[in-house]
Amino acid sequence: MRENIFRTGWALVALACVSCGRMHSDAEPIVRTAKIDTVHLSAVSEKSVYPGQVCANTEVNVSFRIAGAIERIPHAEGTFVRRGTVIAELDARDYRVQLAAVEAEYQQVKAAAERVVELYHRGSATKSDYEKAVYGLEQITAKYDYHKNQLTDTRLTAPFDGYIREKLHKAGETVAAGMPVISMIGAGEWQVEINLPVREYARRNEFERFDAVVSTAPDTPLPLEVIEMAPKGNAAQLYRMRLRIRQSGGVTLAAGMSAEVTVTHRKRAEAMCEIPVSALFERADSPHVWIFTSEEAPLEARPVHVGEVRRDGYLVVTEGLREGERVVTAGVHAIRDGMKVKPLPPVSPTNVGGLL
Repeated sequence: MRENIFRTGWALVALACVSCGRMHSDAEPIVRTAKIDTVHLSAVSEKSVYPGQVCANTEVNVSFRIAGAIERIPHAEGTFVRRGTVIAELDARDYRVQLAAVEAEYQQVKAAAERVVELYHRGSATKSDYEKAVYGLEQITAKYDYHKNQLTDTRLTAPFDGYIREKLHKAGETVAAGMPVISMIGAGEWQVEINLPVREYARRNEFERFDAVVSTAPDTPLPLEVIEMAPKGNAAQLYRMRLRIRQSGGVTLAAGMSAEVTVTHRKRAEAMCEIPVSALFERADSPHVWIFTSEEAPLEARPVHVGEVRRDGYLVVTEGLREGERVVTAGVHAIRDGMKVKPLPPVSPTNVGGLL
């Protein structure tokens, strides 16, 4: 009898287990609660930041028109000089001697020519003598002017207001005509030079605004305007762009100073959206978000293109989202394909649990 009771007990346990398994298999899957936010249009434009360098609007190498030994370079590197200031001189002794000899010859020929011209006007000299005298005077005058110019050219003057950037030779060295002696930079407007990658150059029609900050004044943006953009990239596929600093704002600038240039783009035809950074997750090395449509439909993993990441915890999505769509913004890494969720109800003391 005990044996019958034991068998009957095991049968009841097995039946209970089967019934319990059926109940769980027939039950609906658990729907978790998730934080859902609505996608809004971005209130800011997309921006990119590139390193740059401050440079002068004018930078030239100044040279003598004649050859000779440098006698002196009176100004130190970094000195500001006005246009016309003497910045270097050659040893002018030979040029003075040559000029003196030509000047004596000039005075002699000039006096003789003037006598012949006077006699011609009185009718006492032939036309041939007159023409020879005039021609001789023109020749000696040109020779005299040439040697005067050579003596003048022993003094090198600043072509504009600016700074002595570098001395390329020292006193005592002999230089040929046209050989650079001093490097100068202009003291007028300042410029900034940057290099754009291919992807940025391809969007050049979307450029709206440029600003720069320099290391000496990181909290003072300087407005820029484009001067030129290279139509061809270099070996590294970078495109050089030069921008003029429109207003210095009292900031001290110097050639070679580092700068950060912010390029602001116009909003694209397809409006950009903004979402919390917490809504983003990686899949196949690409940023994705979970799209929520309804409690009955499974979430959709959708790839998006991310632009600017802002400091307020939001990021700008340039492609992949539309205004009014709804995305999961918390616990995105715990969600799996095919999962359904329901929006988190308004927070109250009675419903603070159940989040993903």
